[in-house]
Amino acid sequence: MRFADTDPLDRNRFPIDEWALVETEFGIHDQGRTETLFAVGNGYLGLRGNVEEGRDGHLHGTFVNGFHETWPIRHAEEAFGFARVGQTIVNAPDAKIIRLYVDDEPMVITTAELLSYERRLDFRQGALSRSMEWRTPSGKRVRITTRRMVSFTDRHLVVLDYEVEMLDADAAVAISSQILNRQDGRDEYRSGVLEEPGAFDPRKADTFTDRVLQPRVKRAQGDRYMLGYQCTNSGMTIAVAVEHEIATENEFTESGSIDDDLAKHLYRVHAIKGQPIRITKFVSYHTARTVPTRELVDRCDRTLDRGIDVGVAELFTQQRAWLDDFWAGADVEIEGQADVQQAVRWNLFQLAQATARTDGDGVAAKGVSGSGYGGHYFWDSEIYVLPFLSYTAPNVARNVLRFRQRMLDSARARALELNQRGALFPWRTINGLESSAYYAAGTAQYHIDADISYALCQYVAATGDTDFMGRGAIDILVETARMWEDLGFWRSGGTADSVFHIHGVTGPDEYTTVVNDNLYTNVMARANLASAAAAVDNLQASDPVAYHKLVARLGVSPSEVGEWRRAAAHMHIPFDDQLGVHPQDSAFLEKELWDLEHTPESRRPLLLHYHPLVIYRFQVLKQADVVLALYLQGDRFSNEEKLADFEYYDPLTTGDSTLSAVVQSIIAAEVGYHELAIRYFRSALHVDLADLHHNAADGVHVASTGGVWAALVMGFAGFRDHLGKFTFDPRLPDSWQKITFPLALRGNRLRVTVEAASISFHLESGEGIEVTVRGERVFIAPGADVSVPLAGQGPRLYGAPRMKDVEGSRRADGTLLTASIPTLSIDLEADESAIPVD
Repeated sequence: MRFADTDPLDRNRFPIDEWALVETEFGIHDQGRTETLFAVGNGYLGLRGNVEEGRDGHLHGTFVNGFHETWPIRHAEEAFGFARVGQTIVNAPDAKIIRLYVDDEPMVITTAELLSYERRLDFRQGALSRSMEWRTPSGKRVRITTRRMVSFTDRHLVVLDYEVEMLDADAAVAISSQILNRQDGRDEYRSGVLEEPGAFDPRKADTFTDRVLQPRVKRAQGDRYMLGYQCTNSGMTIAVAVEHEIATENEFTESGSIDDDLAKHLYRVHAIKGQPIRITKFVSYHTARTVPTRELVDRCDRTLDRGIDVGVAELFTQQRAWLDDFWAGADVEIEGQADVQQAVRWNLFQLAQATARTDGDGVAAKGVSGSGYGGHYFWDSEIYVLPFLSYTAPNVARNVLRFRQRMLDSARARALELNQRGALFPWRTINGLESSAYYAAGTAQYHIDADISYALCQYVAATGDTDFMGRGAIDILVETARMWEDLGFWRSGGTADSVFHIHGVTGPDEYTTVVNDNLYTNVMARANLASAAAAVDNLQASDPVAYHKLVARLGVSPSEVGEWRRAAAHMHIPFDDQLGVHPQDSAFLEKELWDLEHTPESRRPLLLHYHPLVIYRFQVLKQADVVLALYLQGDRFSNEEKLADFEYYDPLTTGDSTLSAVVQSIIAAEVGYHELAIRYFRSALHVDLADLHHNAADGVHVASTGGVWAALVMGFAGFRDHLGKFTFDPRLPDSWQKITFPLALRGNRLRVTVEAASISFHLESGEGIEVTVRGERVFIAPGADVSVPLAGQGPRLYGAPRMKDVEGSRRADGTLLTASIPTLSIDLEADESAIPVD
């Protein structure tokens, strides 16, 4: 695990500002990271934090949620049912570019002499700004001020300001505003960082070798330019349009040109000292699966007309108002922890930028901040992002769930292909088809069905939106329950009742694949089956019309519902009496332990240094698996079981996945490892800010940002929602004074404050809500604040579970658990390093 026990940021370069990420020195060698950190987006459209001048950079990226190209997956050895169609997000035409020349000297930020520099991502303004003073090679000083905003109120609109002022001399200034199709290699400056030959990292996106964007439209009219394309294979269409405005007292001329992959508008200005030149660039992007490009061009026209009519000042006012509302419903205030507060707000702001205007699309693993994981949607969204949305922005949560609902037909087809009834959602996808070429760690993760169902039930419990269920969302529960009931099988357990088993699946831990009775899968499938049965019964009682439509639509019968309930009641939940823990799967405890404490950092993450078969032979975890089950289904485990399981699995968990630290923090806090909980939390908090996993350049780890919120609210504040029962059992860190946050519960907005000696509630809106604090029922009514005394912050355990605490135990068959690591590759590495080089 990559711990960040102290503030890992260089505070000379990144000073603390609780409402902004500020950079005071441009970094040449970590541009990939800062392009991600300073990206702006709205869930539909994202612009990486590339410099406007558009030459040097790691990845010049503009991404539209769901806009992708497809390609045939070629398997070295074929088998029936393998994924056939790969999908990769497309780098949309880049409209950020504004190139500057002073006396024909180009502004190139990586080589320029900068007398001052500041870049600011403002969490309340929702804009990226930059100000710098450049001394040209001839000695003239130039002030450059830029501002960039992707609108939260108009999902298709971007506004860019670029202002130049000569400070001590007149000059000939040229400003070239461009739209450039970078996807197809049309960057004449050959900018970007290339991978080393043979570099391997499965977390990165696939690259294309053939042309992706086929030109369909190019149009220039005055200061407005349009480019339109169609993807070669997927057939998706995109149009991008730009309109320019200039404001200056200086004399200028303008001209333009356009071809298939490049549109330019050039201003030539006789710049007088002290007379600023401001270029405002209105940009619109529209995409579609089937709509012709010419229609998207018309939509771009309308978006630009609307944005220009509203005006720049009002657009920024609307952006601030939107974010004021967002922070009122989502901010987590941490008193006396300024560095933590800044990092928390950066993470929460990334959640807004990844989700706010998805408007019926999914939430990709990197949002719209980068190309990592190919722009795919995973189960991460439902488990790590949807809770934040359900309790802070219910309408956005509903939209994301509707996206899964629209995938249902493809999920039915995939289940049939795998010889199952019901529906099986893809492990990774953009268009609804499974695109994971490695089935063992991909398609075999059947738990995604239960994860989606869990998120749906959590949303309904949090909001009371039973209408959404009755209008068709219940189909998700029905079809996933059918899949589980068909996938599992009955076996006599030696008692009067048989036991329900699920074999041949992979849990969340991708270092252990295709196993029998994975605990997480069985526990979540049990919840899925029970929830589906309860939802059908509730619908029959509360809305007979909707129930009869369901029966007509899906053929649901009382006997089938009874089988779901019976399978849930008799689900096999493995437990080892000898070790006193829940095995991750039926064979997990038979393996030897991987000694992580003595594994060199140079051999981590394991997936980049060891063949999967090597990893599969050991007890070692990429990410929380059993521990994740303890969190999501915590009401089904005793406190003693949670402590024993955490102490067993924590030393075996590598943290190679960014999905792990937040869950380990939550359960560490619950069982009493309070110091460890804050260490895991800080690591999750700085995953991208400090690039702890060395892949922040590929985009924001959106699931981890959602997990940061969960670690605060579910971990330190101890909030839980099991079957619509809202409970609190706080675990505030010793070094923290208090945390305050809002929750949206059943049409109410509740503000919660946790301090060392009490937890307090204030109803900001709504008619009142009941919660439970450590077993005490509390009703919060309008105008009646409630404070509940706390006798401490739960159990307090010191240190952390260690491998030596696990090693030496005996299995049920009497054999000893021993720890080791595959040493051959490490030995070879040492031998090779000792070979002299000529």
